[in-house]
Amino acid sequence: MAFREYKIGCWMFGIALSTSMFVTIFLPGLDISAVSSTDIALEKQLTYGHESGFSYEDPFLSGAGKPIKVVLTKDPMNGSPMDKTNAYVFEAGTPFPSGLTHTHVLGEKVKNLSESKGRIGSANEDQGAVFLVRLDEASDTPYIENASATRGWTPEKVLAAADQTIMAGSGKTMFVREGCWWCHTLLPEQTQDWQSFGRPPMLGDFNGESPTTFGSDRKAPDLLHVGARNSSREWMMLHFFNPRLVQSHSIMPRYDYLWGDKDAKGNPIDLKAWDEAYMKYAAGETPYPPEVPVPADNSDARYLIDFVLNLK
Repeated sequence: MAFREYKIGCWMFGIALSTSMFVTIFLPGLDISAVSSTDIALEKQLTYGHESGFSYEDPFLSGAGKPIKVVLTKDPMNGSPMDKTNAYVFEAGTPFPSGLTHTHVLGEKVKNLSESKGRIGSANEDQGAVFLVRLDEASDTPYIENASATRGWTPEKVLAAADQTIMAGSGKTMFVREGCWWCHTLLPEQTQDWQSFGRPPMLGDFNGESPTTFGSDRKAPDLLHVGARNSSREWMMLHFFNPRLVQSHSIMPRYDYLWGDKDAKGNPIDLKAWDEAYMKYAAGETPYPPEVPVPADNSDARYLIDFVLNLK
């Protein structure tokens, strides 16, 4: 009798757990897939790429296989001036986000415009491509344009013509890998959060993003619009290297190890010597803290800072 009751209890627990997962995961997914992507969702897909967490392309979360966001002020083909434009470069072999490989997640209107006007169907991962986020003024609907097909832009020419390169795709992987979302949310609530952290996101802002990094707890400020509140790269650099440099009572851990072995000029980074100089400053023996090294362009620190500053 007891064994039979044990089996019944196991079945009931399994059914309850399955129902809970169905309600909390599957049903919201239907809502998201039924909503058209906003321009924010399109920008996030093209900035972060296919997957920011574990993937076969990047099993150790090193930031590999991610697109590069660039800022252009001149045409990559002829060098003529143009309005400031954000372009998203997928070099050959970089995996496309789900909005390009499973276009139904874009929403019907966005999908149709992206395929007809944007020609995203002609993009090829093996060859690479450059994408733009455009607005169809007639229907006030955003869509993705494959600039490699419509304008002849190649990844090589766009990178060469870029005024600025932003490695926010690799940076989001750092954000996930280092557990930043354990303390920081990317989801302001529809309360007094509006006054401090900016507007809450809309449902269509998340189409095609994986993972969403909402965060489950808030031990520190929400970061969804932090790049609009604080755009200082120098402040962010100090904050990540040692948060106590800018906030004396911060509980945030140091991320100086993300700098690697060498700084932006190729000079070796001696963390032990830096710590010794900092302790003298903390003890009041010196008036100024030691100088924080500028991270190298290919360092994990640069990637993470780019991601945070891109959150606007």
